[in-house]
Amino acid sequence: MASIVLIACLAILGLIIAIALFLAGGYLWWRHKRSQLQFIEPNEDEESSSYSLRATQDIVDSGNPPSKPQIPVAQTTTTPLQNNINRKLNGFLNLRTPLIGGSSITTPTKALNTCTGAATNDGTSKDSANKSISMTDMYLDSTDPSENVGQIHFSLEYDFQNTTLILKVLQGKELPAKDLSGTSDPYARVTLLPDKKHRLETKIKRRTLNPRWNETFYFEGFPIQKLQSRVLHLHVFDYDRFSRDDSIGEVFLPLCQVDFAGKQSFWKALKPPAKDKCGELLSSLCYHPSNSILTLTLIKARNLKAKDINGKSDPYVKVWLQFGDKRVEKRKTPIFTCTLNPVFNESFSFNVPWEKIRECSLDVMVMDFDNIGRNELIGRILLAGKNGSGASETKHWQDMISKPKQTIVQWHRLKPE
Repeated sequence: MASIVLIACLAILGLIIAIALFLAGGYLWWRHKRSQLQFIEPNEDEESSSYSLRATQDIVDSGNPPSKPQIPVAQTTTTPLQNNINRKLNGFLNLRTPLIGGSSITTPTKALNTCTGAATNDGTSKDSANKSISMTDMYLDSTDPSENVGQIHFSLEYDFQNTTLILKVLQGKELPAKDLSGTSDPYARVTLLPDKKHRLETKIKRRTLNPRWNETFYFEGFPIQKLQSRVLHLHVFDYDRFSRDDSIGEVFLPLCQVDFAGKQSFWKALKPPAKDKCGELLSSLCYHPSNSILTLTLIKARNLKAKDINGKSDPYVKVWLQFGDKRVEKRKTPIFTCTLNPVFNESFSFNVPWEKIRECSLDVMVMDFDNIGRNELIGRILLAGKNGSGASETKHWQDMISKPKQTIVQWHRLKPE
């Protein structure tokens, strides 16, 4: 009797296991079929064309790029899934800015129309395309020109016959000094975002702030439609033999903005890297010569750099009135906890005679309060008429002097230590 019960229990257990395996297999099959219908972004579809990168250096400063041997590229068959990806990519690249280059010459391919935002062949409407995130908006340059850290000169050309992008990095200009000698050892790093694995670099130019690289890079196996989903990223570094290389500045150029009908040449301003951005501060200045009162109002800050492990900060502002290098008077705002966008609305008044208004300055420091350790600096600005921390700060002070009794309001980008 006991053996019969045991056999029955084993049979029931085996049946339960079989049902579980059947359900698990069905679920895995459903997930596999579902994943085949999902849209694959361009950076994941690296096997649809031959991907090879190589760089050569020109011997002369000007002229055409060096001739390169013809490399046979394997002809790939286009699957229905890839066709669906390409159709969706047309809607993904709905950009609101015109092509860079100015000419409207018809090119040998229809893929250049990807940036126009028109409906694709499969009937995708403009309304649905407008809901897509624009790659141009992602890399829109909205920084203050006073933040420029030099310029870089480069050219772009596209070989339609061999589906090759030709980039020539020519020179840099007015780069900041990163070494104690008053110079830098600059080189440029090239990537085609969103792909960050394949990086190319120019040679290092020693002890110069105006390097001339004249190096050519070939990005082979890039059909025009795939290329226009990429963003050219040029990042200039200062080489250091004994420590980490210092970042000088970078520039982003969405390639869908470039008119590849001919060779295009660019001078682009280099911007400080995003990690060096500390946020912005909205403040106002007002001076009354009749009673010699200088009033600084700290209105609010936005996009402050996070200093705490929770991704927030506890900001407050500390202000010093200075005459030359001598600190005279200090003021502070209350502390605002767990925020990167505090609203201060605090005004501070200082007694400054008219004959000294051009000599004094306000050192404004946005700090992160810490209960345990030392308070950290988030960013600072120096409001002064002569040697402000930037062109924006100097102009703000001069506007205050030229327009007495008026409140001058202006945004300022905070600078790191």
